[in-house]
Amino acid sequence: MEGNVFTEVFLPIALAVIMLGMGMGLTADDFRRVVVFPKAFAVGLFAQMVLLPLTGFALALVYPMEPALKVGVMILALCPAGATANLITYLARGDVALGITLTAFNSLIVIITTPIFVNLSLQYFMGTSAEFQLPVVRTILQIGVIILIPVSIGMTIRRFRPQFAFALERPVRLLSIIFLAIAVLGAVLADRENLPSHFRQVGIAMLLLNVLTLAVAYNFARLFRLPLRQAIAISIEGGIQNGTLAILIASTLLKQPAMSIPAAVYSLIMFATGAFMIYYFGKRPMEVPTTYP
Repeated sequence: MEGNVFTEVFLPIALAVIMLGMGMGLTADDFRRVVVFPKAFAVGLFAQMVLLPLTGFALALVYPMEPALKVGVMILALCPAGATANLITYLARGDVALGITLTAFNSLIVIITTPIFVNLSLQYFMGTSAEFQLPVVRTILQIGVIILIPVSIGMTIRRFRPQFAFALERPVRLLSIIFLAIAVLGAVLADRENLPSHFRQVGIAMLLLNVLTLAVAYNFARLFRLPLRQAIAISIEGGIQNGTLAILIASTLLKQPAMSIPAAVYSLIMFATGAFMIYYFGKRPMEVPTTYP
């Protein structure tokens, strides 16, 4: 699936605006709790960097696909959550500070881990390997422009204009859903001729990958008795992959468009499952622990 104005222009701008609104709901204490009580962060990072790739590898082994598509599944599984996961966590009333912290850390870690394990996947599934580097500057800019800078501005507004930030919280949540729907609908319409073929090849596999990783990460968090808000964040961070980065690696760095098909299909499916997470958890009362785990 090739890029278009909705995925390359509108979605990043929309996400930056959404992250600004999300930052208005955060305070510095949210991040300090993650540092002082690192249990949730450690569980979430393990789910992202270990459980997610293992699930992708198992699925690539057992599901009947062409070798290039199997490598595409691995590329996707090696690109954990991006800004979209932070948005879904926000709308699903998960722990946004934990989600943003996990996204920031994994975005730096994958610069090293993804090239290594993608090369191993190429060798395992196709008998070849390729040397490449992730675009470090672009990755850093993605974190800064789309996540950290807007969130910091939002937190500043919350700090100095709390009433203004509170008044905007509900409208921003609604606008977030509208922005996301426009971007996804535009991307689908722009590539509508190829979508049936893509879904026939990997649709079921990508749905399985998405549902399995969401469920595994959620239950893994609950196994460690983490509160619901942290479990929601870890589930979404562990089950909503960075499809944009995966498409970049497959199409631009490896110059193998076929390997980008799993990420393209997954990027559409994850919005449907993400919408379910928003609906299901957004209406549930949150557990309010007396102390952060």
